[in-house]
Amino acid sequence: MYWFFFFITFLVGIFFTIFFGFVMDKLGIVDKPKTEKRKIHKKKIPYGGGLAIFFTFFIIVFLLYIFSDLLEPGIGLRQLLALFFGGLILMIGGYFDDKYVCTPKRQIIFPILASLIVLFFGIKPVFITNPWGQPFDLSNITLGVLSLADFIVFFWLMGMMYTTKFLDGLDGLVAGIVLIGSLVIFFLCLQKQWYQPDVALLTIIFVGALAGFLIFNFHPAKIFLGEGGSLFTGFMLGCLAIISGSKIATTLLVIGVPMLDVGRVIIRRWQKNKPIYLGDSEHLHFRLLNSGLTQVQVVLLMYVIAFLFGITTLFLQSSQKIIALLFLFVLMMIVGIWFSKKEE
Repeated sequence: MYWFFFFITFLVGIFFTIFFGFVMDKLGIVDKPKTEKRKIHKKKIPYGGGLAIFFTFFIIVFLLYIFSDLLEPGIGLRQLLALFFGGLILMIGGYFDDKYVCTPKRQIIFPILASLIVLFFGIKPVFITNPWGQPFDLSNITLGVLSLADFIVFFWLMGMMYTTKFLDGLDGLVAGIVLIGSLVIFFLCLQKQWYQPDVALLTIIFVGALAGFLIFNFHPAKIFLGEGGSLFTGFMLGCLAIISGSKIATTLLVIGVPMLDVGRVIIRRWQKNKPIYLGDSEHLHFRLLNSGLTQVQVVLLMYVIAFLFGITTLFLQSSQKIIALLFLFVLMMIVGIWFSKKEE
């Protein structure tokens, strides 16, 4: 059943990717080469990949919700509306940014609104796994009018969205990493101790939408995600991690290298007295590209890292995942120190 829906979504994703690529090209909403030093493509490429993923995913999901009960009992209308309206806000903001190139101060409004919509619909964890004892109950911990869970969800989603936004620098990189992360959540939801067939179905539909886009986005890309798409992919992966039972550690292991790299880049920009929102070639994927690897080699290497850390979550216990995260943190610290020494 799961792979049937994956295949159907994949085909629909191909259709919408071609459709929105054509529409955005006709509207002139394209990424032009050499408008920034770090851009490496040689011809104009239309945006619209985010719209293709968004429409593909929600058309299939809402049809499934209306005409079947396969998403019950775990996925109800409340969760779907939270995902839809949060994603819609990102699509609207992304469209205006792709067309008019908004300032970072205006760009951040839409991720904030998307995160607040998720909180408004009450999508948040009640418990967080404690590797050394009873789970932490977040429902009784409040900070003013908001609970600790509200703050965790807000900053988690913002972190996920800006990780995929900053990661979107090479063909196929974001869509592939998010696809791997979603597949890991899918397989975890099918394991006996976390069995959630409804969440697994929702996740594999998202994987199909990503795959339908990725075949046109892999190098040489024929279409880009755009601002809304780069944010939406991180938003969805972050939401799936929450809906699937707070699989935050699992998701962090998959996307940990890009997320820690964002932190490293922010620190480097701060040290150089540069605005943290200003794009540059400091990110790990650009560094690897400048070291002599090709685009495809860099992207495949990032895929392998995400896959290897992700596959371990199928076998590791909670305490072992914490150790793996610490190892990942130390690894990125070493990478950061090595890059800093090369600049001296």
